Amino acid sequence: MTSTKAKAYWQLTRMDKPIGTLLLLWPTLWALILAAEGMPSIHVLIVFCLGVVMMRSAGCVINDFADRNVDGLVKRTQHRPLPSGLVSSKEAIGLFLVLSIASFLLVLTMNTLTIKLSLMGLVLAFIYPFMKRFTHLPQLFLGLAFSWAIPMAWAAEANELPVVLWFVFALNALWTIAYDTLYAMVDRDDDLNVGIKSTAILFGRRDKLAVGVLQMTVLAMLMGLGHWYQLSTSYYWSLLVVGVLFVYQQWLIRHRERSLCFQAFLNNNYVGMAITIGLLVAMW
Repeated sequence: MTSTKAKAYWQLTRMDKPIGTLLLLWPTLWALILAAEGMPSIHVLIVFCLGVVMMRSAGCVINDFADRNVDGLVKRTQHRPLPSGLVSSKEAIGLFLVLSIASFLLVLTMNTLTIKLSLMGLVLAFIYPFMKRFTHLPQLFLGLAFSWAIPMAWAAEANELPVVLWFVFALNALWTIAYDTLYAMVDRDDDLNVGIKSTAILFGRRDKLAVGVLQMTVLAMLMGLGHWYQLSTSYYWSLLVVGVLFVYQQWLIRHRERSLCFQAFLNNNYVGMAITIGLLVAMW
């Protein structure tokens, strides 16, 4: 494999842009911490950290395959490996299969419940990229795909699926819709031209309000989670940080400038980090 091809594969899997991996990793860690009521087992932690990296990469590959005919028409994506011809469609599908199989082999080291749940996770990862052609709610499907790591991680650590797990699942799905709407606001004009659907287009001029409502709902649900587990004050300090970050994101998107909307999207990494630290400190 030439260095040019290797670099193209690296870009196709977004290894050069880890934000998506981090946004998938944080809620996975929430589930592991909550299920273990503290520090999860090292084996499960390692498996899920590796799995997050590989499945996020697989999701990026199948996303670019689905968008291979339109990415060249969008300013932000026109130089990606598929539209630029550096990687073929067959190579992309092959890479997706390799990453998916490798992830499944990792899951096989877990319990039966986790293995069964992983099959739905693969389906969600595969169908999400195609939803933007059929519905203005592809962000909802991304939320489901990104949140499916929660029941998997919980099952791997505790071998059960309690009711509170689904509360965390819903919480994360709403947060994902909020930050991916910010992401979609970056491409809204291009998406309208090429016929791609998104919540940014669906919400229209009420996009900032919709994101704000989602953020407030997420914050309220995080407070409810703390009450459920009777967490210490340290957890609520982390939620104060989350609230400040959400306000900052609203300030960034106030004029809907592309670069600032993207910056607001990236800022959600710190939201996930703050929640993770808060949970770990409060439950350890």
